[in-house]
Amino acid sequence: MKHRPFVIALTGGVASGKSAVEAIFRRLGVAAYDADVAARAVVLPGSEGLAEVARVFGPGVLDADGSLDRAAMRRRIFDDPSARKTLEGLLHPRIRQWLRDAVDADTGPYCIVSIPLLVENRAHYAWVDRVLVVDASVDTQMQRLMRRDGIDQALAERMIANQSTREERLAIADDVIVNDGEPEHLEHAVGLQHARYAQLAAERR
Repeated sequence: MKHRPFVIALTGGVASGKSAVEAIFRRLGVAAYDADVAARAVVLPGSEGLAEVARVFGPGVLDADGSLDRAAMRRRIFDDPSARKTLEGLLHPRIRQWLRDAVDADTGPYCIVSIPLLVENRAHYAWVDRVLVVDASVDTQMQRLMRRDGIDQALAERMIANQSTREERLAIADDVIVNDGEPEHLEHAVGLQHARYAQLAAERR
């Protein structure tokens, strides 16, 4: 029978610390496949995804070198929900396929799939085995966002409001890591989950 790793979906709100958690898992030798990386890969020059985006939105969303002009694309979809939905319809199936292909090729006992918008797309990821949520209070998210991106409170509030709520994320969680901003706490919490996932993967085999 073909090997299939145990799959952990990693998610959390903006500025909750997903990247930090993913980085610790990587240091522990666990492969992590990121939806943000997939989103860039599926619109690389020469890809079917980029050709489709250009066909639907016109050549104005391409740079002079033929790659996706992300700033132009952001402007197109920022205030136009229908354009955003159209773009998501083009790219999300390709992103999911990229992640699935990466998981299918993985040879480790378990792997991480990092999906920021998991709550909004949970039905499409029925193939993951567990959901790990990185949790932080909204106040903590706000402070980190303002510091990280150099933005004001109003924009930080809007960015947080545009995502699923903390309660919605916790409702789909099998496991939760609370990221209170203490690096040693985070290392310890990830270490505990790593041991647990390795055991669950071994039990399934």
